[in-house]
Amino acid sequence: MNILLLEDDIILSEILSEHLSEKGYFVSAVYDGEEAYEKLLSKRYDLMLLDINVPLLNGFELLKLLKEQHVTTPAIFITSLDSAHDLKKGFDLGCDDYLKKPFELLELDARIEHLIKVHNMDAAHIKIDSQNYLDISTYELVKNGQRTKISKKDFEIIRYFSSQKDRIVSHEELIANIWFESEVPSDATLRTYIKNVRAYLGKDFITTIKGVGYRVNI
Repeated sequence: MNILLLEDDIILSEILSEHLSEKGYFVSAVYDGEEAYEKLLSKRYDLMLLDINVPLLNGFELLKLLKEQHVTTPAIFITSLDSAHDLKKGFDLGCDDYLKKPFELLELDARIEHLIKVHNMDAAHIKIDSQNYLDISTYELVKNGQRTKISKKDFEIIRYFSSQKDRIVSHEELIANIWFESEVPSDATLRTYIKNVRAYLGKDFITTIKGVGYRVNI
């Protein structure tokens, strides 16, 4: 699992990076909000650990920008700010958890493991429905026991849709969470990928909401 760590205290950043690496995570450590923002637009991460009081672009501002661009990567704020106002602001902006400094590494582990379970990030199989799943190790769709090798993009799209059950996913949200800023697909290309997904899982798997996006029917 790839984690982006935004922490401007160099010593704490090194402690957290070493600990998380020992737990088997891949950690990218950055020290200001602008560097974090650039990395998040150029690489996919599974989780963000964000300090709030950091240079150039604080954690609140960073998460707000990401949400405006429909990036849904789970986020935990790690901060010394502990007022009810700050807590509410963090959750209003869309963070998944809030960890107050100082904290024990065991508590950090527990919160990360909880999010992994909630977002199904460590499973070898990503469940689509009771009959079908994605095999992460082989990039295969397993449908009614039959395995089909699919492209990485088709795999990522199905994986994302499977995590957004019974809600509408806008075109912008889908693009922001699947494609990098430098490779935004054309409308025709996006329609082709949606057609592929329907070919794999049936036309009723997703419903097009004209002018809005797609509703996932699972």
